[in-house]
Amino acid sequence: MSHTDPSPRPVLDVWCELQCPDCRTALGDLRALRDRFQDALDIRLRHFPLERHRHAHAAAQAAEEAIAQGRGWPFVEAVLERTEELGTHGEPLLVEVARELGLDAEEMDTALVDGRHILIVDADQAEGKAIGVTGTPTYVIGGERLDGGKSQEGLRERVEEIAARLVAERS
Repeated sequence: MSHTDPSPRPVLDVWCELQCPDCRTALGDLRALRDRFQDALDIRLRHFPLERHRHAHAAAQAAEEAIAQGRGWPFVEAVLERTEELGTHGEPLLVEVARELGLDAEEMDTALVDGRHILIVDADQAEGKAIGVTGTPTYVIGGERLDGGKSQEGLRERVEEIAARLVAERS
């Protein structure tokens, strides 16, 4: 794994892209998972920007900058709530969302220009392809890959089931 994490918590990798309506649909599931498991489950954002969404790669970089500024998930959720707007406005919307959340918007803008987070995004994308991610959202937990790009029916229940088992095994 490229992300080394000393924590013994079970990990849920969420392969996501911020211009994807299916990922926006999955927001409720992600919130419910976070509420249910709190700190017992390590929910990690992984980037899988799709070619057909031209602002998705910039949005992934922006999410990394938001993580660096300590507000990763709030930023991701705020951008996902506005996927259509991202499609039409592109990078200025990312900077505006950062400003609305009280992040350093100038630093966000600079990060998008200097490309400091490109390597993380590209590494995630390469890893996603290597493990068979083809669309978003895709969840990977306990060695199992669950593809939410086709259908999200019953997905959260399945993720919860696996997560609950993994959490129980560690306590």
